[in-house]
Amino acid sequence: MTHPTTARQIFQTAYESRYTWDENFPGYSADVQLVQADEVHTGKIRINCDLSVEVTGVADEQVEEGIYTQLRDIVTHRKRTSFEESHEKHEFSFGQQDPDGAIEILVHGDSMGSNYKVRGKEICQVSRVLGRMAFIIDTYENLDTGSGYLATRYDAIFRNSRTNEVTSVLKFEDSYEKIGDYYVMSKQVVQEYKDGDRTITEFGYFNIKLQRTSSCLA
Repeated sequence: MTHPTTARQIFQTAYESRYTWDENFPGYSADVQLVQADEVHTGKIRINCDLSVEVTGVADEQVEEGIYTQLRDIVTHRKRTSFEESHEKHEFSFGQQDPDGAIEILVHGDSMGSNYKVRGKEICQVSRVLGRMAFIIDTYENLDTGSGYLATRYDAIFRNSRTNEVTSVLKFEDSYEKIGDYYVMSKQVVQEYKDGDRTITEFGYFNIKLQRTSSCLA
C-alpha cells in the first residue's frame, strides 16, 4: 500500500476516514430533551432512512426549529458522499505545516472558500468564507469507531469576513452510542460566547431505536 503524498491524496484519505452511515442505514427515533438555563423542553425526533428529519411534540416553535437545525447538521456530517462527487472539480495544494504536524490543505475552485488542516488521517480544521461570514472549526478530540472517526470536542469561531471581528464562539462536546450497527449522537453540549455572555445548551437523546423496516430499500 502506497502512502498518500500529494495534497489531494492526503485530504482524500482524511475525508474517506470520517465515520458516515452506509446505504443500509434504517433511520432511528428518539426522545429529545433540550436544556438551556432553567428551561427544559422535551419532544420526539426521527431521522428517516432517506435522512429526512422530523421533530414533533415540542411546545416552543423556536426550540423545535433549533432541534431540527441541530439534527440537520448531524445528517450533513453522517451522509455518505464520495470524494469524487464532493471534490472532483477542486484543486488541492499544500499550505503551511504546524509544529504538531498538522498540514494545511488549500482548496482551489471551491465556491465556499474552503481550506483544511489534516493531522494523520483526520481533518482537524475546516475554514470557510460565506459572504460576510467566515468561520474556522478546530477539532481537538475524536472517537475512533473502528470504521471511521467522529469529532467529539471542537470549537467554531465566527467572524465578519470584512472586518475580521469575532461575532461568536461555539464550543461543542458530543457523545455517541452504538445502536445496532450504527453510531448515533446521544448528547451534545454547546457553549456559545457572544456579546460578553455565555449560553449553555444541552441536547439529550434517549430511548434511541433503529427503525425495523426501511422503505428506502424497497
